[in-house]
Amino acid sequence: MKRIVTLAAAAIVFAGASASAQTVKVGLFAEPSAMDPHYHNLGPNNAFSSNVYEALILQDENQKLMPGLAVSWKPINDTTWEFKLRQGVKFHDGSEFNADDVIFTYERAPNVPNSPSSFGTYLKGKSFKKIDDFTVHAITEKPYPLMPVDLSQIVIISNEVGKDVTTSQFNSGEAAIGTGQYKFVEWKPGDTILIERNDNYWGGKPAFEKVEVKPIKSNPSRVAALLAGDVDFIDNVPTADIERLKGDSNIVLSSGISNRVIYLHMDRFRDDSPYITGTNGKNPLNDLRVRKAISKAINREAIVARVMEGVAIPAGQLLPPGFFGTSDKVKPEPYDPEGAKKLLAEAGYPNGFGMTIHGPNDRYINDAKIAQAIGQMLTRVGIDMKVETMPKSVFFSSASSGGPDKTPKYSFILVGWGSGTGEASSALKSLIHTKDSAAGFGASNRGRYSNPEVDKLIEQALATVDDAKREMLLAQATEIAMNDLGIIPLHYQVNTWATRKAAGLKYLPRTDERTQIGSLVKE
Repeated sequence: MKRIVTLAAAAIVFAGASASAQTVKVGLFAEPSAMDPHYHNLGPNNAFSSNVYEALILQDENQKLMPGLAVSWKPINDTTWEFKLRQGVKFHDGSEFNADDVIFTYERAPNVPNSPSSFGTYLKGKSFKKIDDFTVHAITEKPYPLMPVDLSQIVIISNEVGKDVTTSQFNSGEAAIGTGQYKFVEWKPGDTILIERNDNYWGGKPAFEKVEVKPIKSNPSRVAALLAGDVDFIDNVPTADIERLKGDSNIVLSSGISNRVIYLHMDRFRDDSPYITGTNGKNPLNDLRVRKAISKAINREAIVARVMEGVAIPAGQLLPPGFFGTSDKVKPEPYDPEGAKKLLAEAGYPNGFGMTIHGPNDRYINDAKIAQAIGQMLTRVGIDMKVETMPKSVFFSSASSGGPDKTPKYSFILVGWGSGTGEASSALKSLIHTKDSAAGFGASNRGRYSNPEVDKLIEQALATVDDAKREMLLAQATEIAMNDLGIIPLHYQVNTWATRKAAGLKYLPRTDERTQIGSLVKE
């Protein structure tokens, strides 16, 4: 982590003047897909829900664990963790927080109907027991060192909303009751989200009386709204505008490295893949030589330089170097189009084949442009590419379960993953491990990649208390999965936020990429 912390500490921050802002207006690139905090394990959803709800354990801007609704936690034997809950906390409706809310939340979160990406990855294989009103035990069959990290990902809701509470009831506000710094007021999808200060917040009075969030998907429109003073703060500053905004004395920029990898997932479970043509019903993605050819055909340096305007880092694995569980043996694949053509010919595709890349156009920085660039690069080595991008609200549900029998719909997708835990087990468990819903593995494995050797290493790591041994196991799993091209990493994001100097605000860059009001501070 030392290198990452150093990078974060060296983040670009230009201080602005002090100002009193009782109401802050935010221009948000990616709108949440629901107000239900357990509906979709997705960055924009999790970031927004952290304003209204809280987990037992919180994470600071560098993902260091801090007390939240739990004041302390410790293992009391090899398979049991004890959490002592904070007393005197009230939900926004005035009801008291206690262990019943924790037990209720952990029963509901992995079982929300129609979830495109479940929180079960953090909860399956664990059982929870109420000891008293302010003590909860978390129990596993084997030693599990990541319990506190996992539970930092699940925000707590009130058990008084009822066991049959629906996502639509959260979206309407009826059930949107948390313990967080801000209270939910209203959501007009595509237009506005309103929250207001929780004056009874246990951690002290929040900074702003009201917050008005405006989803502004268009990059030029988001920047224009900031410059015009229509909003005080924006996230996802377009890479093409960063240099210009640095020179604007009215704007304050804050940038920091992200733990998010942008990558390609490939259909690995069908012999006849739906969006691949010219192979007589054969799925070429099941051939390592084809996967290697695709990786070699991608010029990561060019994507970083031209598409990302230099504001990204070429990727060879699941997290940037320095994060826990990464391997110093895995490097980004060098650009080698001739080598790619040779491998395709060896695999029996000297004339290539046809394939469509699918991806979102409103989720990641320059996502649609990246998909177009990938399409062009693969076309140059003989793969006849089509590119289809769509809003994330359509893409994720289709990519996860839009096919027959709720299987993944697409053959080849552009997607991203940010490690909520700040270490390699997050991506390995969700993206790489063989899908096993009952055990909470492979929740976002939309390619259905499966490697028993990798699975064994992941499971060993998750049951290893010794940090050094666990890190070694995670690195080994990473090396095997990346050499087997379970996914094809492209680059790591670097994120930039901007505020108006007149508003007197500054944002603390977060490695988890979250745009949350608690990280927006008055100068």
